[in-house]
Amino acid sequence: MTDDVSNLLARIADALDRLAPPPGTPADFSTARLYRYDSAAQAFIPAPDYALALDLLVGVERQKARVVENLSRFARGLPYNHVLLWGSRGAGKSSLAKAAFMALAADHPGLRMVELDRDDVAALPALFERLRGRAEQFVVLCDDLSFEEGAAAAKALKSALEGGVGGPPANVLFLATSNRRHLMPRGHDEARGLISVAEDAEEEVSVSDRFGLWIGFPPMDQAAYLAAVATYAERFGLVTPDLERRALQWSQLRGARSGRVAWQFIRDLAGEMGVGLPV
Repeated sequence: MTDDVSNLLARIADALDRLAPPPGTPADFSTARLYRYDSAAQAFIPAPDYALALDLLVGVERQKARVVENLSRFARGLPYNHVLLWGSRGAGKSSLAKAAFMALAADHPGLRMVELDRDDVAALPALFERLRGRAEQFVVLCDDLSFEEGAAAAKALKSALEGGVGGPPANVLFLATSNRRHLMPRGHDEARGLISVAEDAEEEVSVSDRFGLWIGFPPMDQAAYLAAVATYAERFGLVTPDLERRALQWSQLRGARSGRVAWQFIRDLAGEMGVGLPV
């Protein structure tokens, strides 16, 4: 009977080994400054440098200064805060995060950025542990973060930012962008009951408290939009006498004014003029 039990346990152990996820690919951060994290393969995939220069982002000077200052403190080993960039669509939140990182990385060779898909937030605690104690410093970016799946992802993020008994890793700064200040999903499933909905809402709202730095991006007014267009046009030598009129027509067709819309207009104009631009 003992042999039968031993054989059964051995077979169970073999089956569990086969079901277990493969070990993560050994992390090598020497080939790039930007990486995308593949949570399924537990691998860091190198990405090309972000091409848009920080000084091309106009109309967000206050936000730019706060992000750069916080990143600079992190890069210099000074106290820093995790960052939530929230606000209107197309305001330049993700662009600012990447452009500010590139500006700081030029003077801090050990700085790296790892981008995590918002659907993989549950992988954050394990990711933070993989980065803990390494010689490099990591900005972990999660773009367009929200908790559409409820409180489970929120708990994973809180766990990562709090770090358990060992505390959060000192060499990791988490930076998230969101269209909503409190990272709330657009709606809750009423069938789950008011109590469950309220508990999930409390869990999700409490996550935003873990970010020490909240930076808002209000909608762009016409003056700021035209300033962004003019800055891009001057930088890339796009000269046309009716620049403002065409830029306003473009924004009216899009039904919005934002840094993204300004850049899309400039790309269209540059294509028309046969001028190359950064991707």
